[in-house]
Formats: sequence, structure tokens, C-alpha cells
Amino acid sequence: MENILEIKNLCKKYDDFELQNVSFKLPKGMIMGFIGENGAGKTTTLKAILNIITDYSGDIKIFGSNNRTDDSRIKENIGVVLDDMFFPEILTPNDINSIMKSIYKKWDTKKFYDYLKEFSLQPNKAIKTFSKGMRKKLEIATALSHYPKLLILDEPTSGLDPVARAEVIDLFQGFIEDEDCSILLSSHITTDLEHIADYITFINQGKIIFSKTKDDLLDNYGIAKCSEKEFKKISAKDYLKYRKTKYQYEVLVENKKEFKKKYDIAVIDKITLDDLMVLMVKGEE
Repeated sequence: MENILEIKNLCKKYDDFELQNVSFKLPKGMIMGFIGENGAGKTTTLKAILNIITDYSGDIKIFGSNNRTDDSRIKENIGVVLDDMFFPEILTPNDINSIMKSIYKKWDTKKFYDYLKEFSLQPNKAIKTFSKGMRKKLEIATALSHYPKLLILDEPTSGLDPVARAEVIDLFQGFIEDEDCSILLSSHITTDLEHIADYITFINQGKIIFSKTKDDLLDNYGIAKCSEKEFKKISAKDYLKYRKTKYQYEVLVENKKEFKKKYDIAVIDKITLDDLMVLMVKGEE
């Protein structure tokens, strides 16, 4: 399977934080959910991919080319929504259109205004009058209006109500109907990712914990709930993490069917991405 994005041994050091050998691949035609706590390294990774930060080590390839090269094909074919990057508030969507059509060869003014209409955004209103959700919609409209092949999205549905979120998710699903297109989507709203992601990459304290298909995670992983007596009979090699609650033990297992065959534990719950994150971060080994 051809990869649209490849990251190998990405390292970046700050005074109080370090990305450590971050590596993963995003295949063409797929959506990858990028999850982790605040401060885990998601935004730093995205900014390295986009060359917003450049003092890092490691290799990043986009469309088969090193992202550090002056390859106009890379810039032209990436759409970006970053959580901490907004347009100047004095601008209007009309101004955004004028600016972007001078930057992108494939900028489609009609497509942009169609998105504005779909999102109920007034083209002549200053961005400073827009709510956070409206600004996010404007960023998404801008990212999609020059026919990118790769979307890099940092919290793209943050600030949107459930109806607007559903509209945006539909747009993303429509985007990858073209099998040449892919999305790297960092989000704390894991229910969105459970609906649309093909892959999930989990980063914690600057390290990639896993990068797997969503179906593998949600179909095979599970949480065994048991008493202390039952827990003491479980071999440490048969679980990933555990957490002791007030009334029971919660044990994260990688293959719930095999675990069920081996141990007589009645309750093994299906897992959610939220469950997985909590146990991987807060659980004990």
C-alpha cells in the first residue's frame, strides 16, 4: 500500500519536553486519528510535518519527497487546520479568498463560496465577529478549497456543536472518496474518530505507543473486570495495563477472545478510544 506520509525517528527537544523517535505511516486513501493527552506531542509532530518548526532530527516524507525540500507540489497539495493558528481578525472571508487565490494555483473561488454558504458564513463580515465554531468552519472551508491531497487537521471540530460536527465529518468522509487523498486528524473528540478513522496512532509523553487499524483496536482489545483474587491469577504477559478501582480491577487486554479462553472472567467489555487512552496513560504495568 502506497503511503502519502512517512515519519521516521522524528526527534525534537524542548526544555521540559521531548519527541522521541516518532515513527508512523499514513497510507493513501485513509484517515488516521492522532490521539494523546494535552502536551503529549501531537501539535509538535504536526508542526514538524508542516515545517513550521525545523530544528528537529529524523525523516519526514510527503508524497514520497522529503518535506524539507522546496517541493511546490507539497505546499500545493496540503490543506491545514491548526488549533492555535487563526486568520487575522480584521480580515473577511472575501479577503481570504483574494489572498488564497494568489497563493494556490488550484484555488477554486466558487468552491470556497459554496462552503461559506453551506456553513452560513457571511463573506463580508470581519472574522472578529465570528464565534470560535464559525472560525473553525472558515479554516476548514479554506483548507478544502484548493483540492489538496493531504489534510493535516488539529482539533478541526473543536468548538462545533454536534450538528456542525456531523456536517464536517461528512465533508471529511467525502474528501477521501478520492482514494488518492488522506487525512491526519488530531482530536480529543474520540467518538468522531471511532466513526471515521481507519488508523489510530497514540502518542504519550513524546513517544508513539501504537499505530494500528481502528478495527484491530476496537474489535480485539478489551477491558476485563475482575476481583483482586481473579487478578492475581492473571499472568503479567497476558495484559497491557491495569487499574484498581474502588470495587474491582480493570485490565486492558490486547486480544479479548484469547484472554477469555485462558481465564474464567465473566466480564470483558468492548473498548472505546477514551477507555484505551485512560488505561494506557493512567494504568499500571
